[in-house]
Amino acid sequence: MTNFETVKLKKIYEGISLVSINDPKSYNSLSFKTLNSLILTFKKLDRDNSTKVIIIEGTGKGFSAGHNLKEVRGLKKKSKYQKLFNLCSKLMLQIVDGRKPVIAKVHGAAFAAGCQLVASCDLAYSTKDAIFATPGVNIGLFCSTPMVAVSRKINRKVMMKMLLTGEPIKANYAKEIGLINDCYSRSILNKEVLKIAKQIASKSNLTIKIGKKAFYKQLEMPLSKAYAYTSKMMTLNMMARDAKEGISAFIEKRKPNWKNK
Repeated sequence: MTNFETVKLKKIYEGISLVSINDPKSYNSLSFKTLNSLILTFKKLDRDNSTKVIIIEGTGKGFSAGHNLKEVRGLKKKSKYQKLFNLCSKLMLQIVDGRKPVIAKVHGAAFAAGCQLVASCDLAYSTKDAIFATPGVNIGLFCSTPMVAVSRKINRKVMMKMLLTGEPIKANYAKEIGLINDCYSRSILNKEVLKIAKQIASKSNLTIKIGKKAFYKQLEMPLSKAYAYTSKMMTLNMMARDAKEGISAFIEKRKPNWKNK
C-alpha cells in the first residue's frame, strides 16, 4: 500500500489497516507534511472496500507531541498559521466524517494536537504509562483547536483544568474521564487493540458506515430532532439487505453472511 515519508500504511489483518505516524525524531509532530500525508492516507482507506477498521499509532517514544514548534515558529505570517490550523482541522474532520471506524493506539505522550487526534478517533486505547495533555498555555498558545475534539469527549470542568494548567493526565485518569476506552500494559496493548478491531471488522460495513455517521450527527442536535433523524437512519438501515440478513441469522441461530449492501 502507498507510504509517505512520515506516514506508513499496511494491512495487518483481514479488513484491518494500520496507519503509523513515522517521524520519531520530532516525536511524530503534526507538520504540514505529516498532516497532508495523513489526510491522503485516510481518504485512500475510506475508498478502500477491503479496509473495515483503521488503527493509528505513533512510532518511537510516543504517539504525537502535536504541532512541530520549530515549523510553527518559522511561519510568521497570519495566512500560514491559518493554513496550518485549517489543515489540522481537516484531518480531524476526515476521521470523524469518514466511513470507517478509527482506533487510536497510544503509547508515550499525546500532547496538544496529538491529544486532539486521539479524541477525534472513534475509540482509543493506551499503555498504562501513556500521558495526555493540552499544554499550549505553557508556551503562550491556548489549545483552542485541540479543545474542540477533547471537550466533546470529557466534561467541561476537567477540560478547563487541562487547558488552564497545561498539566498532563495519566492513562488511568484519561480512561476515568472518557478520553480513552481503556489502558493496558505495553506487552498486551497491541493484542487488545487488535481484538476489538477484529470484532468490529466482523460486522457489516454498511451498518457501521450508517451508524457512525448517525452517531456524530445526532450529537449536535436537540433531542427531538435527534430522534427524528435517527428514526430515518434506522429506517434506511432496515431497508438494507444486511439488516434483513442479520435478523434472519439471529432468528435461525446461524452466523450472518454480510453483503455490505
